[in-house]
Amino acid sequence: MTKALEKRPVSHEQIEETIDCIEEKIRKSGLEEIPSSMIGEYVMDCLRNLDQVAYIRFASVYRQFTDVTSFEKEVKNLIEK
Repeated sequence: MTKALEKRPVSHEQIEETIDCIEEKIRKSGLEEIPSSMIGEYVMDCLRNLDQVAYIRFASVYRQFTDVTSFEKEVKNLIEK
């Protein structure tokens, strides 16, 4: 998440709030153990609202885009939401 937000116009306070948001989602899940895939989705949800470029950066690594078509599809999904 830190790498995705690198050189983006996002304040330290906004990053802390995003981390708090993710932690709150984890607590609300009620699960003792959280799969890393679920945490990744929480991060993506929060980044989508915080900074769209950071979201795409994170998604490209998290979802392991293998070609431009995958990348394009994710950008279209972001625009539509």
